Amino acid sequence: MHELPIVDSAATSGGCCGSSPDPSLTESGAGKSTPRRRLPKWLKRPMPSAEMAFTGGIIEDLGLETVCESAKCPNRSECWAQQTATFMILGNVCTRPCGFCSVPKGKTETVEQDEPDRVAEAAHRLGLKHVVITCVTRDDLPDGGAEHFYQCVLKVRERTGAAVEVLTSDFMGNRRAISRVIEAKPDVFNHNTETVPRLYDRVRRNAVYQRTLDLLAQVKEEDPSMATKSGLMLGLGETMEEVVETCADLRAVGVDMITIGQYLQPGPGQLPVERFVPPEEFEEIAKQCHRLGFSMVACGPFVRSSYHAGEMVHDMATGTVISSVK
Repeated sequence: MHELPIVDSAATSGGCCGSSPDPSLTESGAGKSTPRRRLPKWLKRPMPSAEMAFTGGIIEDLGLETVCESAKCPNRSECWAQQTATFMILGNVCTRPCGFCSVPKGKTETVEQDEPDRVAEAAHRLGLKHVVITCVTRDDLPDGGAEHFYQCVLKVRERTGAAVEVLTSDFMGNRRAISRVIEAKPDVFNHNTETVPRLYDRVRRNAVYQRTLDLLAQVKEEDPSMATKSGLMLGLGETMEEVVETCADLRAVGVDMITIGQYLQPGPGQLPVERFVPPEEFEEIAKQCHRLGFSMVACGPFVRSSYHAGEMVHDMATGTVISSVK
């Protein structure tokens, strides 16, 4: 068993997109304020460190967005200190009103045509061997930003020779757009399921569960050798049975890798946490996922879609098992 490291240190936290909530603040999910529950002892993260400055300087110098910052990821201090980041393309304003996410919503920006070159340059300066590229959802674009993804993958590979993982939107089910991203031959095609189907109307508004499954199935249909990946958040009111059923659905469409972590409320405008899932339950879910046949499983409170993504791909190739993250 190979366990990904998580440092237990000073209290900061985040959501699936995560944040660093102050236990003294209040939660408000439907216009009501309630006392915020204190974080359990297993939800502790290191404070920002000086080692983050190098990564932050490159991101700022090249005018790039990262999901680490926009989504208030709790792992940012660890990842940036290790000179890695998840690039977020197509602007920093999203067209979807998801209940869990802190990325700004509203009027979108013009797509910057030189962004693929800047992402590639950042990956080069950081010395990345595995590059993760995600995006805001751009339902306002005819192809949802698929061509931009295609160009980013090619530019990064040309500049660095690194493996490239894409974490895409659902492109509104546009099969031609999905095919365009597949044509770029990313090493990993990741699309997050986020939650169980019963909770979609509340958590992933304007998304469709079957559309997510169809996208992941299409990737395998068009390129069976391409690794596929998806992620779930826990703590939004789902049951264990629903989680296992959702994982089974993902495995049925050929998903190879799955990430499962704790949802944490990014701010007062997002959904409150219904429950903090203890580590032993994550371990049980990881066992269930292995029984379903996933090649790689990363399951633990601070697991996020791109957390130690390069290690997951490496370990899948070498046959190492990641069963849980403590």
